[in-house]
Amino acid sequence: MYQGLIEKKKKLAVIGLGYVGLPIALEFARNISVIGFDINADRIELMKNSIDPSNELDSTAFENCDIEFTDSLDKLREANFFIVAVPTPVDAHNVPNLIPVQKASDTIGKVIKKDDYVVYESTVYPGCTEEDCLPVIEKLSGLKNIIDFKLGYSPERINPGDKEHTLSSIVKVVSGCDEESLDTIAKVYELVVKAGVHKASCIKVAEAAKIIENTQRDLNIALMNELSIIFDKMNINTYEVLEAAGTKWNFLRFQPGLVGGHCIGVDPYYLTYKSSKLGYDAQVILAGRSINDGMGTHVAKKVLQHIIQNGGEIKNAKVLVMGATFKENVSDIRNSKVSDVIKELQSYSLQVHVTDPHADSDELEHEYGFKLTDDLADDYEAVIITVPHQAYLNMEDKDFAKITQPNGMIADVKGIYRGKISSRKYWSL
Repeated sequence: MYQGLIEKKKKLAVIGLGYVGLPIALEFARNISVIGFDINADRIELMKNSIDPSNELDSTAFENCDIEFTDSLDKLREANFFIVAVPTPVDAHNVPNLIPVQKASDTIGKVIKKDDYVVYESTVYPGCTEEDCLPVIEKLSGLKNIIDFKLGYSPERINPGDKEHTLSSIVKVVSGCDEESLDTIAKVYELVVKAGVHKASCIKVAEAAKIIENTQRDLNIALMNELSIIFDKMNINTYEVLEAAGTKWNFLRFQPGLVGGHCIGVDPYYLTYKSSKLGYDAQVILAGRSINDGMGTHVAKKVLQHIIQNGGEIKNAKVLVMGATFKENVSDIRNSKVSDVIKELQSYSLQVHVTDPHADSDELEHEYGFKLTDDLADDYEAVIITVPHQAYLNMEDKDFAKITQPNGMIADVKGIYRGKISSRKYWSL
């Protein structure tokens, strides 16, 4: 397989060309022949014109790449090594939604051939690849794993908006269904991952490694968020406390904030779901999730408290929310916890205006029911900086004074203006 790929006698296909799949496809396409497959025809047309629908890559990323973008199963059949990089979200009740990954498995089952390879990168709970995805492929194809084709798992480690920790610079965890597949999958990924690969002993270990990466971050941020709630009641600035504590060599430098997106705010639920199916109800993980999921409401209520204490009329109050994406300097709005802040404010009939230099207004309206504001007012009762986009970092005290009432509040979720606001009430997590 490996020799066939590097000699371009065989082709590699990436199924799912979102913020994870497209960078992988393009990186491989600089070395071997690649088929980029996605079910969204509009996205395919954009990529054919060197446009990244996720706005993560510029047109130069498409240069010198041997890749064909398609939504055709017939074209996909030409591939011999399949990488699955589709989303794995949760539903409204935080139950894993395996429909995308199962549909991708269905697609592979229709096109896979004897001696082909399938590697999943989508984040799932341990056991999902072999227990939920593999049977779909075997049933539709009539082929058997190990005997007729090889199965593997290599968790994605793409970090949206991060130009330093890229695919090639991060060690890649790889796993296979047997020793032969493990060695081959490792060699294939070594074509594009300069940092090297780590061979996991089995697929379940690789799945578990990925899911605890984000679960660990989620819990550490939850601790910071709970501390910020406690310190707020003590009139202590959390970021000052963290600076002081951070002088100790082994202190872990996490910060409070809104935990959204399609990784940290989602992946722990895959682990707790599988745990409950096995008869154990996770306690620490779900406690952390509860804290993080409640932070949007906490921020909104601090603003409401300020308006009431300063004699403002809630129904006539205007609040500006700066930032709508799930993190800074990206356009991705999936599972953005900023929407929780806005919904809580709107439930009290406040007039909420929203700005964001990266988000798409129509997407926000479709997903969350609010649009971006074109013209700012000059009488906001409060301004909430929810996402520290680069475009916001150079704002000064006078800039906020121009758009707020004299008794207005600057609620700075990530503490980026600490020590810079003097003319208005300042608060941060």
